[in-house]
Amino acid sequence: MTNKFSRYLKNKKPILQKLITLLQTKYTYVSILATDVKGMRIVVDKSTTVVVPSGITESGFVIKVFNGDLYSEYSVSEIEEKSLLEIVEQIDKLTMSKGTISHVKVGKLIEEPIIKTFTRKNKGIDYSSDQIISILKTCVDETLKISPLIMNVRASIENTEISKMFLSTSKDLQQYYTWSNPNSLVLVRRESNTKYAYNGFGSNSVEQCLIDLRNSMSSTADVAIELLDSVPPKPGFYDVITDPSITGLIAHEAFGHGVEMDMFVKDRAKSQEYMNKQVASKLISMHDGAASTNSVASYFFDDDGVLAHDTLIIKNGILVSGISDALSALQLGFTPTGNGRRESYKRKSYTRMTNTFFEKGKTKLSDMIKSIDYGFFLYQTNNGMEDPKNWGIQCTAQYGREIKNGEFTGKIVSPVVMSGYVIDLLNSISAVSNDFDVIGSGSCGKGYKEWVRVSDGGPCLKAKVKIG
Repeated sequence: MTNKFSRYLKNKKPILQKLITLLQTKYTYVSILATDVKGMRIVVDKSTTVVVPSGITESGFVIKVFNGDLYSEYSVSEIEEKSLLEIVEQIDKLTMSKGTISHVKVGKLIEEPIIKTFTRKNKGIDYSSDQIISILKTCVDETLKISPLIMNVRASIENTEISKMFLSTSKDLQQYYTWSNPNSLVLVRRESNTKYAYNGFGSNSVEQCLIDLRNSMSSTADVAIELLDSVPPKPGFYDVITDPSITGLIAHEAFGHGVEMDMFVKDRAKSQEYMNKQVASKLISMHDGAASTNSVASYFFDDDGVLAHDTLIIKNGILVSGISDALSALQLGFTPTGNGRRESYKRKSYTRMTNTFFEKGKTKLSDMIKSIDYGFFLYQTNNGMEDPKNWGIQCTAQYGREIKNGEFTGKIVSPVVMSGYVIDLLNSISAVSNDFDVIGSGSCGKGYKEWVRVSDGGPCLKAKVKIG
């Protein structure tokens, strides 16, 4: 980690300002997003060590213009002073080209003037690659010794540092921040039965991430060994308690994608019909926003140059707000919420989730467990999907622990697939625990593509769900 804003972008700033000046003579709105993301992923297992660039490594520029009729974007990997007139020419050609799809009439983006620099540095010791490899090898070797059933162990960490600059006629924004994601996987086998368990989390401290990773390896191994005795759950409706990982998955799938307001523009979200109506138990309040908590999606401004927000989506069961990028908000007549995000400078900005979670409640987790006559405590996000138009939802937990008469029986089931109707699931929530966690180790696609980093979480929930 350099713990410094990109020198490359800093040196480019005068050239970018000159390009804006040239474009302002032709266009009523001009902005440039400049991105320089660096990172490294280090993976160690029983027999190999791999060091590769972070999956989000990129460097480039997005130029957005408005000609009074429509917005156009032009992306490029390099901008030099000698190429400015050529770039202007390419943008002119782009804005004059006739598309096959009719465009929507919108006005000019109105921006409040702001000049600001934001920084969030890596905390603690910044290890070299060789030091990290040594620590990860120790994690692997120690875990392999736990049981002869363990066939392989993988320990990894991905460290990234993000530098972005947003320039327009009104804004001069700069941000630098870091994030680290450690992950582990333990593979076990008994005769022909093979299972695995995994874990992942995140922080803006490489040092703390490596400490937490090492401390968590044995519990990940214990779960993997337990899963050798797991059986699929019998299909049916059950009372369940969700750990923060599964709570976050429900938040993300149930009312994350469903309130992305670019879907409102396309009439693809049922939630648009339910604004200011009850959609969940009165115990439920839900947030999204880069400023809502400190996690993997906690930037200072989005890719539209909108400052980060903390958006209250559900308040005491009532749907009160959606999330939006700048252009969707402009078309709908709303204030943008700072959720305009790009997979990279080569891709369009969409409304995307950031840190999505339910607020904590007042019930002790121990009391929630005691209240279950028969059901399961569900753990560890596997995958999920949602149909925003029809509100169908499916969430998969890696495993569940059986509860009978308020106590764990020792039986473990895996995998656990929950499905149903969003409103039914959220209204069935009858208790919300007083603890809280947000897990910043995930990514989210828009449909099947456009991947960005996200976090989700919250307290433990008690709900009634369909399994199987």
